[in-house]
Amino acid sequence: MAKKSKRYSEIAAKVDSTKLYGLREAVDLYKEVATAKFDESLEVHIRLGVDPRHADQQVRGTIVLPHGTGITKRVLVLAVGEKVKEAEDAGADIVGGDDLIQKISTGWLDFDAVIATPDMMKSVGRLGKILGPRGLMPSAKAGTVTFDVADAIKEIKAGRVEFRVDKTAIIHNMVGKKSFEAEKLFENLKVLYRAILKARPASAKGTYVRSFYIAPTMGVGIKIDPVAASKEVAEA
Repeated sequence: MAKKSKRYSEIAAKVDSTKLYGLREAVDLYKEVATAKFDESLEVHIRLGVDPRHADQQVRGTIVLPHGTGITKRVLVLAVGEKVKEAEDAGADIVGGDDLIQKISTGWLDFDAVIATPDMMKSVGRLGKILGPRGLMPSAKAGTVTFDVADAIKEIKAGRVEFRVDKTAIIHNMVGKKSFEAEKLFENLKVLYRAILKARPASAKGTYVRSFYIAPTMGVGIKIDPVAASKEVAEA
């Protein structure tokens, strides 16, 4: 059995594993236990009572976090014609067409988000096996297949994130950094949780949120009471 570090043991002693915390209380505790020597993320892990194998039980959406993620995203735009200049003027980091598609097909992935205009999707489609597993494939549902590239770029730069249930019915996201004020982390977390609640599929039966944890990048998970969290979100 691996021996736990002194730091980990000290953190674990501060988190009551038998307790269900409220959102605000959990964020305050996160600030206390995020003690690594770098700017740790606040990670969110929510298990849902859905069966992702069924199309009518997919949970997916996009939100703009009011205080961003703390990460500056390198945005690539696939477009042609006048949309190239529009993308450049809006602050895209990389803009191109078939030349970039060819470059990506060889394994180049020096970007964090991809936006494509609808007329490029026929060519972009062949990148599905490369971009899909990395969560980078443009899609209309995520707002990354659009002719309104300027707004899409601005939203991503401002902190737009996508949430999506994985094959094990869990949503994994990050909503900020240790360096954020607790109130800003709390507000970001509320926005994400509210969106997940609103995205409940009509076909989902029984308990929707089965478990809800937040955690620093290198630390102990803090278990949140989903019912109490729902009330905190409703008060906003």
